[in-house]
Amino acid sequence: MAIAKAERLMNLALCLLGTRRPLSKRELRSSIEAYLEAGSDDSFNRMFERDKDDLRELGLVIETVENLDGDTGYLARRDSNRLPPITLDAEEAAALGLAAKVWQQARLAGAASGALQKLRAAGMPEAEDAYEVHSALEPRIPVHEAAFEPLMLACRDRRPVTFDYRKANSARAEQRQVEPWTLECWRGHWYLAGWDRERRAERVFRISRITGQVRSRATAFTAEVPDAVTVRETVESWAGETATRTARIRLRAGSGYPLRSRAVSVRDRGDGWDELEIPYGHGLDAWLVEFGPDVVVEEPADLRADVVDRLRAVAKD
Repeated sequence: MAIAKAERLMNLALCLLGTRRPLSKRELRSSIEAYLEAGSDDSFNRMFERDKDDLRELGLVIETVENLDGDTGYLARRDSNRLPPITLDAEEAAALGLAAKVWQQARLAGAASGALQKLRAAGMPEAEDAYEVHSALEPRIPVHEAAFEPLMLACRDRRPVTFDYRKANSARAEQRQVEPWTLECWRGHWYLAGWDRERRAERVFRISRITGQVRSRATAFTAEVPDAVTVRETVESWAGETATRTARIRLRAGSGYPLRSRAVSVRDRGDGWDELEIPYGHGLDAWLVEFGPDVVVEEPADLRADVVDRLRAVAKD
C-alpha cells in the first residue's frame, strides 16, 4: 500500500473513531488534508467511497446514519471496534515468548519486544512463569548469517536476488540468480526456497553457504510462486531423512548428539568412541562432514569415499 494512501486511511479511521456524532462527507473532507486536495467533488466522492470500503475490508465497523440536517453521516463506535480481551494460557505465552526470541538479532527485534510488552500489559503471563519449563530452549537467528535479513525482505517484497553460493562439495562459490519464495528453519539452520533462473528449476539453499552480499534486482518474477513450498521435505531428503540404506559410523564420545538421535543402535567401543548405525538416504555425506574429526565412516565404502572427497574439497578452499 502506498504511504500516501495508508496515511489517508489512518486519518479517516481516526476521525470516525474520535467523533461522538456522525460526520458528513463534507465535514470529513474539511478535516482531512488529502481530501481537500482531491480537486473536484466527483474525485473526492470516488476517493472517499474507496477508502470507506478499504477500511471496512480491514475490519473497521463503520455505521451509516442520517443526521438531523438530512445528510448521510458516518462514525465508527469504539465499543463496536474494540478487540476482545487477550487470554493466553501458560503454554501459549511460552510459544509467543520463544517466537519473539528468534528475532532478537534481526530487524524485527524491536517490534517483537514491543509486542510482548503490550501483551504482558494486557495480562499475558510473565515469561519466567510462562516458559520456565522451556528455559533450555534458546532459539536464535545466528548473527553471522548476514544474508538472512535481505533475503527475508526480498521474499516479502517479491524481489529477485543475486548471491554467491558455495555447495558443501565445492571449493568455489558460484553466482546464483534466484526468485525467493520463502525462508524456513530446519535442525538449527535456515534455508531459502526459490526459483533458480539459470537452472530453470526450484532450488533450496542453505543460508550459511551464501558468501558475500545479497543483491536485490528491480525486476519481476518470471516463475509462478507455488501455493505451498516443501522446504523441509526437500532438505530432509538431502539430509537422509528418507532412509533407503544403513550406515555404520564411529562417533567420538560426548559429541554428535543430532546423529545419536537418528541412530537405531549405539555401542560403546571403550576407546573414547561409540559405534552407531544410522538409516540414511541421499545427502548424509554432506551432513557428516559438518562433524569434522568427530566422525569416521566405517561402511558402506561409497559413503566413506564421498565424505573423504568432501573433506578434501573443504581443505583446499
